[in-house]
Amino acid sequence: MAAADGGPAAGVRWDLSDLFASPEDPRIDGELDRALAAARDFAARYRGQLATLDARALAGAVDALESLQEPLSRVGAYASLLFSADTATPRHGALLQHVQERITAIANELIFFELEWVAVAPERAEALLADPALARRRHYLAAARRYRPHVLTEPEEKILAEAANTGRTAFSRLFDELMSAMTFRVRDEEGNEEVLSEEEVLARLYEPHRARRRAAAQALSEGLRANSRVLAFIFNTLVQDKSVQDRLRHYPSPMASRHLANEIDAASVDSLLAACVARYPLVARYYRLKAKLLGLPRLSDFDRYAPLAGDTGQRSFDEARHIVESAYGDFSPRLAEIAAQFFDRRWIDAELRPGKRGGAFCASTVPSLHPYVLCNYTGIPGEVMTLAHELGHGVHQYLSRERGLFEQDTPLTTAETASVFGEMLVFRRLMRDEGDPKRRLALLCEKLEGAFATVFRQVAMTRFEESLHAARRAEGELPIERVNALWIDANVPMFGDSVELTPDYAWWWLYIPHFVHSPFYCYAYAFGELLVLALLRRYDEEGDTFVPRYLELLAAGGSDTPERLLARMGLDVADPKFWDGGLALLEEMVAEAEKLAG
Repeated sequence: MAAADGGPAAGVRWDLSDLFASPEDPRIDGELDRALAAARDFAARYRGQLATLDARALAGAVDALESLQEPLSRVGAYASLLFSADTATPRHGALLQHVQERITAIANELIFFELEWVAVAPERAEALLADPALARRRHYLAAARRYRPHVLTEPEEKILAEAANTGRTAFSRLFDELMSAMTFRVRDEEGNEEVLSEEEVLARLYEPHRARRRAAAQALSEGLRANSRVLAFIFNTLVQDKSVQDRLRHYPSPMASRHLANEIDAASVDSLLAACVARYPLVARYYRLKAKLLGLPRLSDFDRYAPLAGDTGQRSFDEARHIVESAYGDFSPRLAEIAAQFFDRRWIDAELRPGKRGGAFCASTVPSLHPYVLCNYTGIPGEVMTLAHELGHGVHQYLSRERGLFEQDTPLTTAETASVFGEMLVFRRLMRDEGDPKRRLALLCEKLEGAFATVFRQVAMTRFEESLHAARRAEGELPIERVNALWIDANVPMFGDSVELTPDYAWWWLYIPHFVHSPFYCYAYAFGELLVLALLRRYDEEGDTFVPRYLELLAAGGSDTPERLLARMGLDVADPKFWDGGLALLEEMVAEAEKLAG
């Protein structure tokens, strides 16, 4: 299999020894044993007492809780990262399961704290939260109380937590193992066959030769179809599991729990989605232009990422690193310094390997250490942006470490801020340095396609999820043909008549991990892209004075609501018209592409 040579980033593997030395490191169980003892001591001290604590004592209790949970997060991060890097090694999966089970047991010793806190009378809670002694913990505690209508009794919560390890968590792991082991047989026009990984076959969709793109699309579809029975069962099971969870916790709709976690109201999300859907014709307008540039009467689904004349082609990993660090440095030397550490200190895993999880992500780990980035670098032009994106997450998480474990991570709505901002910095750097009109057009189109994937495609995927969850609740277990139809129905409005969606495309929902691991994650990407376009306008208006305020925003992590943190930047995301500014900028970029195309 071609991935065995490592690809353009061969040898770029992360070093997890900052976490633990190996899966056999005795410190793993040592940390878990100490955490269990500390959790029992904590429970003995605070169980039944929260309603009587004053503000200073409550702040001390939260400090103690955070302190004992950090080692758990460290162990959990190690087991998860080890498994993601190599899902095929049985001891990695066994360690992940072992750690999940032990962390669940420890968490069940502590679950009383949240339940007692949300049960405190509203007047008493408001008085405590107003006390200056709780200032540093105010947002954490206030955010927890929003779950008051949705928590269950302690015995019920413990049962659900333990059952998850052999329920939705197990099915999520099965999905990862299945996709990591899956291979795709690509046949050329002469009948020769290659066996590729998921990442490699997806990279072929960026090939300049149409026959190779078509062959890759067919191979992807055939591989997914061959595994569709198990994949569809995983999806059906997890969608029903969410339905049960929502019913037990009294959530009024499938998206309600995601909105609560994102600290955003449903009306704001609805306005975001509606604004994006109203601009779907912009997608069709662009793809009609691209068909003209490629000399095709109409694009097929496998043509969407075809390179244009003047495209930069493959880039080495070293070149990608240089581009990203330089772009970050143009904006802020501090950003470039942090990004460089990921390469120099081996906090990144980028090579292609059999058994490695597909896609890309950044894991924040724990505040006392640093984040790690995983990607699968194939060298196609868009993966420079992927590297910029994940390093944006890394910089964000690195800067927010000082907020502590409970507030270093942001809700998903603002989690994509630094990542998408990093992409735009790279795009602007490349456009600034490029003088050739054809190459400028290729860069602009590449960025537009990335932005469309981040905004409109993610909105279409959210619409698909909405229909999927509604159909599963109304109709029971769904045959795969029904889900395929829902997928097509969600995508057709976005493309209009500009792209032919072949029958093979109906299967492509099966490989998207967000549907499995994080239901309704996808709208956060659209939120992040349009938010960043607004931030860029501020940067253009304010110049260098914007930079320290932006770094402060990143360093704030999840220490306040997204609405209040962004208000400090002069942005009102509660305004339904907020999204129009970013969408208008995308329309300006399409107009610029049309102008460059002549």
